[in-house]
Amino acid sequence: MDKISTFEIGGEGEDLAMQWLRERGFLIVERNWRIGHYEIDIIAQHYDTLHFVEVKTRRAGGWQSAYDSIDESKIRSLRRGASSFCTMRRVKLPVQFDLIAVMVDQNNQTTIDYVENII
Repeated sequence: MDKISTFEIGGEGEDLAMQWLRERGFLIVERNWRIGHYEIDIIAQHYDTLHFVEVKTRRAGGWQSAYDSIDESKIRSLRRGASSFCTMRRVKLPVQFDLIAVMVDQNNQTTIDYVENII
């Protein structure tokens, strides 16, 4: 992944995350949904629950792990974005906030870790 921008790596990570979710029976509702300065990476439905999924793609040996990037500010932003989405779409389903961490090693091999209920 030499000379690939962070933006491109993030997009590739989201592509992998969406594929991973689909393979497990999730229906992708939205990708990169935005309102104002809030963004939800992936909104997916699985059975009777709407999942707001934050995707973090990291290279091996990076300075911040995907898990450490979910701070109070990010949690507030996710909640506000999800609340706006649910209000606009009149969502009546239970919601859940999840994290998909995509790790890329020095050989460009990827590992996906799915963490449910990050909030």
